[in-house]
Amino acid sequence: MGLRLFACVCLCLTVAFPVSAQQKAEESKLLPIDEAGKDPSWVNFRNRLVNALAKRDRKFVLSIVDRNIRNSLDSPRGVAAFRKQWDFDAEESPVWRELSAALFLGSAWLKPEKGPRQLCAPYVAVKWPEDIDPFDHGAIISREVLVKAGPSSESATLATLSYDIVPVPDWEVTDQAPEAKQKWVKIKLKEVDGFVPEEQIRSPVEHRACFVKTESGWRLMELVVGIEK
Repeated sequence: MGLRLFACVCLCLTVAFPVSAQQKAEESKLLPIDEAGKDPSWVNFRNRLVNALAKRDRKFVLSIVDRNIRNSLDSPRGVAAFRKQWDFDAEESPVWRELSAALFLGSAWLKPEKGPRQLCAPYVAVKWPEDIDPFDHGAIISREVLVKAGPSSESATLATLSYDIVPVPDWEVTDQAPEAKQKWVKIKLKEVDGFVPEEQIRSPVEHRACFVKTESGWRLMELVVGIEK
């Protein structure tokens, strides 16, 4: 009888005080994956594309862009729109940085409502938990990331995180040292603010690149921001 009463009380408390989104995030992890990592054609293609991006090889990049590429969730499709959106002919086009960053992490398969399944990099958006707000959280993408008390490598270490999903109040924080180029992201650890280097955390609504394997090879089908399942 006592055990039944205890179980009933616990159930009532769970219903009365449901777990908040922040509590879920504090308990959640997004482990790294690469679902096409054993496909030799993908590995070879990705390596060639990464090298082309490093060399800013416009000819190769355009050769793998699908003619009907999706450039954002609500803008025109096509190569001309891709070139315009990314200021592709400029020396400092952001496409070199954003596409390289997307390919740095592993990939995951996504099946759109229409068309063939796509391989998307990074995996973060595709595998993001549906019950955690993607706009207010981020995923730690490395092991044993040091969480600092302030935006500086000299600040005290509050904790270490590995692949945790954390609340993010601020995505752009400058280093405390005026001459430092390091950028930081402000995160929440329970009720305490902490800071991690920007390259060690990823938002699910950052750019993702999705590819389809065709008879003529891999094609870039979309390079967009946002999240959709």
